[in-house]
Parts: sequence; structure tokens; C-alpha cells
Amino acid sequence: MPSDASDTIQFTGCDLHYHGEEPAFERNPSTTAPATPRPVSVNGKRMPVIDMHAHCQLSNVWPMVEGREELEGKNPFEGQLKKVENIDVRLQQMDAMGTDLEVLSVGTEQHFPWAEYELARDVALLQNETLTAVCAENPDRFVPLGVASLQHPMLAAEQLDHSVKKLGHRGCMIRGNIMGQELSDTKFHPFWAKAEELDVVVFIHPRVYPGSNPRLKGRGFLHNMIGNPLETTTALAHLIYEGTLDRFPGIKLALAHGGGFLPSYVGRFDHGHNSSDRGGRGLEEKKPSEYIKNLYFDTLVYGTENLQHLIKEVGVSQLMIGTDHDFGMTNRNAVAHLLSAEGLTDDDIESILNGTAKRLFKIDHI
Repeated sequence: MPSDASDTIQFTGCDLHYHGEEPAFERNPSTTAPATPRPVSVNGKRMPVIDMHAHCQLSNVWPMVEGREELEGKNPFEGQLKKVENIDVRLQQMDAMGTDLEVLSVGTEQHFPWAEYELARDVALLQNETLTAVCAENPDRFVPLGVASLQHPMLAAEQLDHSVKKLGHRGCMIRGNIMGQELSDTKFHPFWAKAEELDVVVFIHPRVYPGSNPRLKGRGFLHNMIGNPLETTTALAHLIYEGTLDRFPGIKLALAHGGGFLPSYVGRFDHGHNSSDRGGRGLEEKKPSEYIKNLYFDTLVYGTENLQHLIKEVGVSQLMIGTDHDFGMTNRNAVAHLLSAEGLTDDDIESILNGTAKRLFKIDHI
């Protein structure tokens, strides 16, 4: 690059002829160096990319929670690029990754399940209104996925109703448990009923704190590497075994990080279901493998081989591109992993890149 070059990044796009004798890139390309800049085309056809798993931070809520003892005197949101104040940088990163549009949610570190009613109400309202405003500034690049205060289930149902009907949100993102209470607890039924009534997506995303499990301390970021997918697996298992998914069959449920461990171990879950004498059956009306065929998952499993396995377990129609942008665990090559998978038709690829997300999140402008 010439020494006088500007800092502006320019993207020429790519046309990926994945059926050709020479692949566009190797299988299992790096997760950190994007190889599919926007616009993405496959065999000559332009295919928009919708990233359903992308987070931001809203600095304007900090004064409302600063000093709370639950935060242990820390501001964990300091200096991270996913703050919406860095939107231009974010758009450049999206272009480099091939992303046309993000379904944008407030990161789980800014969900405050310990907040009392009034604080929970006021913080979530500011978050949801700010998120709407941020997305409205770039409507061709973002749609909002709101916040709901599940520790107050009736309030959460009201928040979801307001954010969908008044603010244009496409659903909401929630944690995998609420202060140790499982999402299958009957206290949350008003929230699930409202989500079913509104016909919107509920995206379950884990939040596991360092030190929450003494065995996940030490090196290796284990509270994230193991704790997060385990949290999603546990939440989903309870929703199945406690009969929540049968009680609310119309719920549109999406799971982060490829659904955790459950898709890979669904055979074990089915065996337990079929071996009721060993205590492996709960209130579920079907085998666990039948439920996951009706749930939705992001592709965030970090590799071509891993993604092929997930596709086999849950089906093409249940998958959407997810990157965890912008965070340390961002997969910047989610599109390349999909395009280097074997056995997919162009229609399969388009379904995962945008088709299912368009339908679920009611996106009709790209």
C-alpha cells in the first residue's frame, strides 16, 4: 500500500464459484482473517448476508447502573469497539466480513437480571429506544432485537409487546437463565405466551461469569469455552424436558453458538428419552431430536467440519449465519466456512445466508 494511502478501506466484493475445480479458499479457513468481502456472490448470483448474532453496547445506560454493588465497582464496557459510538468502524468490519445486515442486539453484559422493577423498566426502555434509533440511522444495515427484563416476567411481556409494536423490534435476546432460575420455570409463562402471540424470535444467548463455576477457573477462558455452550445446552434441555416447548409450540426460538452441545449429543438425549426406566424422560411429548428440528441455530461453530456436522444434525432450513460481531470470539469467516462446506446446493447456501433470517425476522428490504 502506498505510504500516502488513507485509512479508508475499500472492498471490491467477491464471486465465489464453489463448484469449480479450484476452491475459492481452503476448508476450515481462519476465523480471524475475513476472506469474503461484501458483496458476496455465489456462481454469479448476488446473495446478501444477514448476520443474526451481532451485539452492541449502549454507553448511555451506564449512569443508571454505575455504583451498583452487583458490578463490583467495575465498568466492563470500557473501550470496546462494539459501542455504537464506533458505528463507522463497525460498518467497515461488516463489509470486510461480507455482511450486508446485522440483527443487532444489546450484549448480555448489559442485561441486568439483578435490577429491581423500576430500574429494570427504565434501563430496558432506554436500551430499546436507543437501539431503534441506532438501527434507524442505517436501516439497510441493521434491524433491532430488543431487551426484556425476565426477572420481572409480566414486565418482560409488556416490554416485548412495546418494543415489537411501537419500536419495530424483531423479537428479543435473553440470557440462558435468570439469576439461577431456568427459563422453563412456570413464572416465565407470561413471557413465552407473549412471544408466541407476537410471532417473533426469542434468541437465547448465554452469559457465564468468571468464577461462577470453580472448575472453569484458570487458564483457557473456560467459563466461555465450556461454560457458554453448556449454559445454552442446559437452558434448552430444561425447555424440552419441562414441557415448555409443548405448552408454547409456536415459539420461534433461536440458539446461540450452534445450540451449545445438544445438537452433537442429541443421540444421548434420545436414548435417555427412550429409556424412561433410567430417569431420562421428563414432560416432553417427543424425542429431543424432534424438537431441535423445529428450533433455529446460528452457524457459530468455528469451522467448516463443525458446521457440516451441525447442518447434518439440525438441517439447512434451521440455520442462519451468526458471527458474534464485534467481540473477541467473533468468527470473521462465517461465510467462508459455509461456502467451503460440501454437499450444499446454491439454494441451501442462500437459505443459510439470508433466506431463513428474512422469514424469521421479517426482513424484506434487502
